[in-house]
Amino acid sequence: MAKHNGEETVIAHGVRVEGEFVSGGNVVIEGDVQGLIRTSGDLRVGDESKIVADVTAANAVIAGEVRGNITVSGKLELLATSKIIGDVAAEIISVLAGAQVNGRVTMDGTAGVKAKVAREEVESDVE
Repeated sequence: MAKHNGEETVIAHGVRVEGEFVSGGNVVIEGDVQGLIRTSGDLRVGDESKIVADVTAANAVIAGEVRGNITVSGKLELLATSKIIGDVAAEIISVLAGAQVNGRVTMDGTAGVKAKVAREEVESDVE
C-alpha cells in the first residue's frame, strides 16, 4: 500500500467497531467492523477480519470476509482467503485462486468516479 500523508489507522485483532468509520489516511483492519468504511487512503483487511459494511477506498488488499459493496478507485487485490458477499467495483482487480466473490464485478471506469466523490466527502468530513 502506498503511504498517504503518513497517517495509518489500525483496528487490531479482537477489536470490534460499529458505526460509520471515516479516515483520511490508510486503514488496516485486523478486527471486525460493522457499518460503513470510507477512506481516502488505502485499505488492508486481514485474513481473520469480518466486515459487514459498504467499503470505499483508493486501493484495497482484502484477505478476510466482507459482506457489503466494495468501491475502489484504483486496484483491488483479493487474496486467496478473501470472501466477498456483495458487489465489487474497481479500476483494476486482482483475484488469487481460492478467493470467493458472490456479487457483481464492475470494471467500466465508474468506480474511480464513485470513489473520488466518496474520498472528497471523507476529506471534508475529516477537516
